[in-house]
Amino acid sequence: MIEKMKFLSITGPKSDFDRVVSVYLSKYEIHLENALSELRSVHDLKPFIEVNPYKEAFLKAEELSEKLDRKVSLSQNSLTPKAAAELVTSIALDLSVLEEKKTALKEEQNHLRDLLAKIQPFIHLDYEINKILDFKFTKFRFGRISHEYFTRFSKYVYDNLTTLFFECDSDAEYIWGVYFVPAAYSVKIDAIYSSLHFERIYLPAEYEGTPEEAYKIISAKLDTITNEIKETSSLEKEKLINRSEDILSAYETLSIFSKNFDVRKLAACTKSSTDSDLFYFILCGWMTKDNAVSFLSEIEDDPNVYCLSEDTHEDLLTKPPTKLKNIPLFKPFEMFIKMYGLPAYNELDPTSFVAITYSLLFGIMFGDVGQGLCLVIGGAFIYKFKKLNLAAIISLAGVFSTLMGFLYGSVFGFEDLIPHLWLKPMDNVMTILLTAVGFGVILILLSMILNIINGIRSKDTEKIFFDTNGIAGLVFYGAAITCVLLIASGKPLPAVLLLVLFFGIPLILIFFREPLAHLVEKKTKIFPDNKAMFFIEAFFELFEILLCYVTNSISFLRVGAFALSHGAMMGVVMLLAHAESAAPNIIILILGNAFVAGMEALIAGIQVLRLEYYEMFSRFYKGTGKVFKPYKNK
Repeated sequence: MIEKMKFLSITGPKSDFDRVVSVYLSKYEIHLENALSELRSVHDLKPFIEVNPYKEAFLKAEELSEKLDRKVSLSQNSLTPKAAAELVTSIALDLSVLEEKKTALKEEQNHLRDLLAKIQPFIHLDYEINKILDFKFTKFRFGRISHEYFTRFSKYVYDNLTTLFFECDSDAEYIWGVYFVPAAYSVKIDAIYSSLHFERIYLPAEYEGTPEEAYKIISAKLDTITNEIKETSSLEKEKLINRSEDILSAYETLSIFSKNFDVRKLAACTKSSTDSDLFYFILCGWMTKDNAVSFLSEIEDDPNVYCLSEDTHEDLLTKPPTKLKNIPLFKPFEMFIKMYGLPAYNELDPTSFVAITYSLLFGIMFGDVGQGLCLVIGGAFIYKFKKLNLAAIISLAGVFSTLMGFLYGSVFGFEDLIPHLWLKPMDNVMTILLTAVGFGVILILLSMILNIINGIRSKDTEKIFFDTNGIAGLVFYGAAITCVLLIASGKPLPAVLLLVLFFGIPLILIFFREPLAHLVEKKTKIFPDNKAMFFIEAFFELFEILLCYVTNSISFLRVGAFALSHGAMMGVVMLLAHAESAAPNIIILILGNAFVAGMEALIAGIQVLRLEYYEMFSRFYKGTGKVFKPYKNK
C-alpha cells in the first residue's frame, strides 16, 4: 500500500530556523519541496540566501574524521557549533605544523633518492666526484650507451680517438660510464658520442668523496630522513587518537548544522506585516499522515513554530511523493516495483499482487519438493546474513515450488517417492498447457479490473470506460473467453444479438475512445483536425489490440512449458544416473539436481518477471511516481 501524505507549510522567525530544523526535521521524516516554486502565487517571497558559516569547519572535521576509526565512541559532552568549529580549527592547526614538517621531509627524501639513483651506476668509479667536477682542461661526460653501439664504438672508433671511456656498470641493455676528453677536442668527441646515442647524465655538485663513499653518506641521510618521517607520522597519529572522541563529536555536530543550513536552499523568506525588521521563513513539504499528526501535536506548545496542513492535493503544483508500506513478507518484492518505476500517489501499489502472482507462477513452472526446499533454505540463509531482497524473493518462491512439487508428486526429480495430489505434468501435457493459459486469462482479467480501479482513482474517463483494458476491453475479452469455453465444451453460442452487444459495442467504444472521452469531459474539440488519418490509425490500432488479446493469452503457455521442461530435464538426469537400477550414481544425481535447480530457477525467475512486466503491468500500471526522499538526520 501507499502511505497517505499531508502537505505541510512550516513557518517561524528567521532567526529560529536552525533550531526548528534540528529539533523537528531531524525527528520527523519530511520530503521537502522548493517553497518559492510551491508558493509562487504568494507575494513578497524571497529566497533564503546566507553564507554557510559551518562549511569550512565541517570540511576540516570531515578530513580529520576520515583518518580515524569511525567506531570510536563519541564524547558525551554535546558541542555547540561554535565550540565544535573552534575545536576543529585548533586541532587542524596543531596537525598542520606536523604535516608541513612531514611534507618538507618527504621532499628531502625524494631528493636523496634521486641522488642515489644517479650515482648508483657509477659506484665502481674509484675517484672523488667533486674533483672530477672541478676539472678545467679535461672535459668529462657521465652517461650510458647501449651494448650494440658500444661494441661498434670499441671495435671501429675508440682506438682512433683522443678519449678515455671508463666503464662503471652494465645491465642487459646499457653500459654506464664516464668518458674524458681534452677540452680542445670536446666538441668533435661529443658529436661522435652523440651519434652513437650516448645518453648523458648530469651529476649535481652535492656528492662527497668517491661514488661509493657518496652513496653510503646519502643512504645514511636517507635512513635518517625516513625515520624522522615515521616519527612525525606516529606523533600525528597519536595526537589524532588522543583527540578522536572530540574530533568525531565535532564532526557530528558540524555535519548536522551544515546539512541543516543547506535546507535554506528550499526555504523562502517573507517580511512581517507588523514589524519591518522581523523576517519569517517558510518550509514546504510532505509528511506521512501519522508523522504529520505527531508533529502538529508536538509544536502546539512551541510559540515560535506555525504549521498549516492540507489533505487535498488538487490545488498543489507538485505531486505527492510515493512511500510504500507493505508487510515484511511482501516488502522484498518492492525491488521489482522500483525497477519498473514507483506507483504514482493515486495509483494502486502492485507489490502484494506481484508477490502472490510471481511466487505462484514460479511455483507452477518449477514444481519440485526437494529443490523447492533447497531454494527456501538457501534464500532464507542468504537473506539473514546479507539482507539481499532477491534472496528473500527466492525463498518465498521456493515455498510455492515446494507446494507445487507435492501437487506434481516430484522430489528431486523422483516421480514415485510420494503420490501426486493433482497430476504428473509429463503424463498430462495438454492439461498443463491449457491450465497455464486459463490461469493467464484470469490474471489478464484481474489486471483489467486493476486498471479500471486506477482510472477511477485518477478520474480518467477514457481509462475507465473506453480503454483497451477498461470496461469496454473487459467486456470484449470476457465475452471472447466465454465463447471459447462454450465451443470447447460443445455448448451452443449465445444469440447473435448478445454477440453483437458484447463484441460489437465494446469494439466501437475502443475505436472511438478519444472522441468519446472528449465528449464525456465536455471538451470543445471532439475529433482531431485530420479525421481521415484518425480513422486509419484507429483501424490499425484496433487490429493490433485484437492481435494482442490473442498473443497475450497464448504467452502464458510458457508457464506450462517450463513445468514440462522441468520434468523432461530431470528425466535426462535420472537416465544418466541409472536411477531405476539398484545402485544409482549418487554423484550424477547431486550434480544433475544442482544444475537443473540453478539453471531453471534463473530462467523461470526471468520469465515470470517478463510476464509481470509485459502481460500484466502494461495493462494497469504506469510507474510514474516520485520517490519519497525524507530530510532526516540520524
